[in-house]
Amino acid sequence: MFEYGSMTLAAATLPEMQDEEIALAAAPADSATIIDDLQQRIRSMQATKLDSRLLPTHPALAELLPGGGLKQGAMYSVEPTGTGYGATLLLALLAGPSAAGSWCGIVGVPEFGIEAAASFGIDLDRLILVPAPGDQWLAVTAAIADVLTVVVIKPPRQASEGNLARLAARLRQRGSTLIVVGSHSAWSQSEAMLSLSQSSWSGIGDGAGHLTARQVTVTVSTRTGGRPRSARLWLPDPELQFVRVEAPPTHLRAVG
Repeated sequence: MFEYGSMTLAAATLPEMQDEEIALAAAPADSATIIDDLQQRIRSMQATKLDSRLLPTHPALAELLPGGGLKQGAMYSVEPTGTGYGATLLLALLAGPSAAGSWCGIVGVPEFGIEAAASFGIDLDRLILVPAPGDQWLAVTAAIADVLTVVVIKPPRQASEGNLARLAARLRQRGSTLIVVGSHSAWSQSEAMLSLSQSSWSGIGDGAGHLTARQVTVTVSTRTGGRPRSARLWLPDPELQFVRVEAPPTHLRAVG
């Protein structure tokens, strides 16, 4: 199911090129100038295509992500935190595409909370759960990525570079977005890595009370090595909304 040939650059780009460019690509290059010009045209076509395929993303997260949102055909990693893999951040990432009508899938996350997902605006009628894919987790992920817009996977172990390359090619072909969470989320093919830090809760009094809201610092770093972007967010606020923190907290208790 998951073994398939990789797409070469020539196969991906030649159908979109003009006849004279195809002839130029097939013939020996006569000068470095011609080669450089052709490479620039190819990069321009690919960049335009990728940049124009952004999923609707929650405004609180969009400005942190490369390109201003989740790209179709790309992978993203949610790094583990002291309290798990960042379940609320995952819900925030899914909320935008789901509200816009996208189908989403969750693979290998048996603890995924249905009620929490619904309370944050995720449409359960367009949500597919595969809580225990077993040893076939990578094949299952690739299969449902053929038909769903956003797929979340919590891998039980690190995948090989060869399998990651084949999965990345499949995502680009289908236009699906993959979000990898958990302790094995650091995949080399990831467009960006999201992490949480400095978590603070409100609602706790002197030994009593109920947790009502949480502030966290979300940091996004990219594989290209650009400067990481960070923002202080409510994940969620007392009304179960994901919003930017506009003022320093004065009544929060830090959680280690």
